[in-house]
Amino acid sequence: MTPATASAAPIDAVALLRPRRKIVGMSAILLPFTSSGEVDWPAFTAHARRTAAAGLTPAVNMDTGYVNLIDDALRVEVLQRTQTATGGGPFVAGAFVGDAPGAKFDRDAYLRQIEPIVKHGGTPVLFQSYGLTSQSDDALIDAYAAIGKQCDRFIGFELGTMFAPFGKIYSLDAYRGLLGVKQCIGAKHSSLRRELEWQRLQLRDQVRPDFHVFTGNDLAIDMVMYGSDYLLGLSTFAPDLFAKRDACWASGDPAFYELNDALQYLGFLAFRPPVPAYKHEAAMFLKLRGWLDCDATHPRSPTRPESDREILRELARGLNILAEQVQS
Repeated sequence: MTPATASAAPIDAVALLRPRRKIVGMSAILLPFTSSGEVDWPAFTAHARRTAAAGLTPAVNMDTGYVNLIDDALRVEVLQRTQTATGGGPFVAGAFVGDAPGAKFDRDAYLRQIEPIVKHGGTPVLFQSYGLTSQSDDALIDAYAAIGKQCDRFIGFELGTMFAPFGKIYSLDAYRGLLGVKQCIGAKHSSLRRELEWQRLQLRDQVRPDFHVFTGNDLAIDMVMYGSDYLLGLSTFAPDLFAKRDACWASGDPAFYELNDALQYLGFLAFRPPVPAYKHEAAMFLKLRGWLDCDATHPRSPTRPESDREILRELARGLNILAEQVQS
């Protein structure tokens, strides 16, 4: 297989526009902490319920939930509490395998991560690992197919290295192969590159129209206009407002654009380098909204300067005004 390049073929983005489409939204749930460093479980439960009530699918044990910084026992507790919070409703959860450069693909390690997710009623989102992404395209697809033999449905994940060093954006040939794994119902794309995502949408439309391209581009959340669905960290700031935006797109309400723009301003602030510090930004914003008592983060996660608080306060004020103008 030969690697694809972003400039391989021009994309007519206008032709990809999908007006009045029902958007499938998945929102990564922030794992909140108290000032003493403990997980704030009541706040977590409330946010999972809030997200589901808005009509978005909660996504737990994702990067927003510090999946690479917490242990297996805590990941399982997150699954248990999510199952309870959603009343057995749908949710997705990250299946994370921590390894090191030079490691071989470990199918059994993935299956061990998948098992508790399925047991608690979730759909696994397969995080990349060094062992997975170091393989050739053919071996990579064989790896996904091998997992599919043991798991009825899962979501793939392409992760740019600005998010994690083990991430990889696949060639289009590899992506075509992924579309052929029937148990893979969709894949999150986090390159932060529009043209690469447009290529995947075009290929999806040609090969497997029921496959979900979940945008992970927090710097271009309007990718939903072109046929992407989403699995975003940014939506944890305001699942209610993302749901309003999505409803506006489905109904043809031009308020979609104003809400989208305001939410995107928030994304530009939150997802500037160092990108992982967006989780602190989320905690500060949720506290400003009265949804958290404390905006502490995991001790190994980077933080933002105090000066961001006033900017976030102004953004929250503007979003509240817009939301009041949009009919429920």
